[in-house]
Amino acid sequence: MASEEPVFTDVSIGQTVYDESGEELGTVRGVDDAGFYVSAPTGTDPLALTDARDVFGTAYVMWRCWECGEMGEIGSELPENCPSCDAPREELYYWAED
Repeated sequence: MASEEPVFTDVSIGQTVYDESGEELGTVRGVDDAGFYVSAPTGTDPLALTDARDVFGTAYVMWRCWECGEMGEIGSELPENCPSCDAPREELYYWAED
C-alpha cells in the first residue's frame, strides 16, 4: 500500500483549520518556523497542564510571549501580563520545553 504525500497549505492568523476528517481543530493564533498554533474551538475540554506532551514524552510546561519571546514557568495559570514587555495575557501561549 503506497502512502500518500502530505499536502501543505498556507495558513494565516484567524483562519479556521480542520483535520483530515473535517473536524475543526481551531483558529490559527500564530505561525512560526515550527508550524502554526490554534485556539481550541468553543466547547472543547481543556487539557490539564500536566497533559502537555512533546515527541519525547512529558515536557515542562511553560508560557511564552508572542511579543518579546520571554518564557516563564506556569504555576496554575498564565500570568495576566508578560513581566518583560507588559503584553496582555492574550499574547502569551503554552510552550513545552524538555
